[in-house]
Amino acid sequence: MSTRKQDETAAGTVAVLGATGCVGRSVCAELLRTGHRVLAVARHPASHTRAHAFVPLDVADTTPEQLAALLDAHRVGTVINATGGWGTTVEEMRRAHIDLVERLVGGCAATSRRLRIVQMGSIHEYGPVPDGVLIDEHREPGPLTPYGLTKRTGSEHLLAQTRAGRVDGVVLRAVNVCGPHTTTASFLGAVVARLRALGPGDELTLDVADARRDFVDVRDLARAAVAAVHAPVTGLVVNIGRGEAVPMRDLVESLFDAAGVDATSARLNSAEVASKGGGWTCADIRFAAQVLGWRPTIPLGDSVRAMWEAAAGTTSLEVS
Repeated sequence: MSTRKQDETAAGTVAVLGATGCVGRSVCAELLRTGHRVLAVARHPASHTRAHAFVPLDVADTTPEQLAALLDAHRVGTVINATGGWGTTVEEMRRAHIDLVERLVGGCAATSRRLRIVQMGSIHEYGPVPDGVLIDEHREPGPLTPYGLTKRTGSEHLLAQTRAGRVDGVVLRAVNVCGPHTTTASFLGAVVARLRALGPGDELTLDVADARRDFVDVRDLARAAVAAVHAPVTGLVVNIGRGEAVPMRDLVESLFDAAGVDATSARLNSAEVASKGGGWTCADIRFAAQVLGWRPTIPLGDSVRAMWEAAAGTTSLEVS
């Protein structure tokens, strides 16, 4: 049996939680492209979930016993948790980032075998860092926002349960995401929506913070998640990004170019930094290359164009 076939047999079916969100749908597509069996899980189906087995389920409202029965019934060997979204209250974020992860771990631990969990974490779990700092996996997390705090708590629960031998977990701490189907809850997704709504002669005014952030295409992130299904990364945190801190104004102007918007019809105002993690993010991605064999491949310009083109015929979805 080839190494690839051995790996796929060991992985069994891969369940993707949050399969209808921006990250989840790209993960499903990458799994399908690489020959994996997929169980798509989300609260409601979408057109792209017809390519996979699909279960309508809110994991945060499911008991570990119910979840274990579902995973066993579909012979799931790995779960990729792409749920989360951008809650606006502490209660919403706690439910999405802590309660759900605790139920997920409990359900996986109650199955007939030891399952792998690939947790899609966030670079914001590290909290704000000074400008110029390259964020590596040895940095002590110090999040200050509810988003960063709850994401970190969920990740640490998974890692603690992995050390206890209950599951086989890995956390991918991803930077900001761009590319096709980016949620309108994100800054760039909201800009795309506003550009799409512009009428002839309309002028667009945007408040853009003087911030520099690392962005990765969602399809590159999906490749990292699939690599983590098979890689020997148990109990580890791995940063996923491009390793570049890009001015937000440059990204907005790239969107204008993709949209064919004349710069004279748009006005960019300076604004205070309002972020889930801080005004500067830049991931050190050398460890990802070492343990996952992964590097980003999609240029930001191509990612921005894909984001614009995907928005032409679809509505961006929050991760669900």
